Amino acid sequence: MRIAVTGGFGFVGSSVVSELADKGHKTFPLSRRNGFDLTEPETVRKKIGEIVPDVIVNCAAHGGSLHYVSEFAADVVNDNLRMTLTLYKAVCGACPSPLIINPLSNCSYPGESGIQREEEWWNGPVHPSVWSYGNIKRMLGVVSDCYRMQYGIRSMNFLIPNAYGPGDSKDPNRTHALNGMIIRMLQAKKKGDTQFVIWGTGKPVREWIFVRDIARVFAIAVDEKQERTLPVNIAQASGSSIGEIAVIIKRLTGYEGDLVYDTSYQDGAPEKVLDDSRFRELFGDFRFTPLEDGIRETISYYRGVLEG
Repeated sequence: MRIAVTGGFGFVGSSVVSELADKGHKTFPLSRRNGFDLTEPETVRKKIGEIVPDVIVNCAAHGGSLHYVSEFAADVVNDNLRMTLTLYKAVCGACPSPLIINPLSNCSYPGESGIQREEEWWNGPVHPSVWSYGNIKRMLGVVSDCYRMQYGIRSMNFLIPNAYGPGDSKDPNRTHALNGMIIRMLQAKKKGDTQFVIWGTGKPVREWIFVRDIARVFAIAVDEKQERTLPVNIAQASGSSIGEIAVIIKRLTGYEGDLVYDTSYQDGAPEKVLDDSRFRELFGDFRFTPLEDGIRETISYYRGVLEG
């Protein structure tokens, strides 16, 4: 199949491109790096018309840490909404047949939800700490539904927990939470710091997913090429607290300082763990990368890029 991947040189997108290419698909990574700007309607329409993809995996996004999406909330909303509307409008005008696969962050669930179930996705407001990013991911679901209703454009939306792994930003304020902690702890070890500061209380529980597991799920979904009327959790139904993750990173990096907590940083929602019932119905015995194995590989990656 011919598969376009927006944000194809980014964190999730590059893993998706690699996985799909390994499966024998013709992939087209698209980003500003190769002249594809999702905020420019004519550029997007022309490129989609040239490629005529069977599937578009829509990994492009403007995001960052919890603190980043609060500080730059208006920019996050503006850029992501423009990219979403531009993509769907371009597909409608240039090539209305592809399936669009959208990764949606699970921060779009209600802020007070503990176990996150797809049928409860709209049952309450997004947590204030991620108001911009969580709501814009809900809006992506709305846009996909509306284009299906009027134009028959098919979409498959996946709700994804906190991702980590190789290929993310080196800026701890722009990278995903677990990756950011690895970067900062490696830097603390190199400088000989006697304390490592965890942002917040360390108590919030999150579900974590290795980035290549997301790509593997998308590769299976591409082969099925079936529209899903409801979002599907990519879920393991288990989580670890920020503090527990810090302890694992400390052990695997060999950092010898003390872990301390800066409670002036906001925590976000107390728990985010996804229910895996629907995922298991659709993806059977899919095996996720064990947490420590994924963290170990991510540490190795960041040692290389930070010292290179």
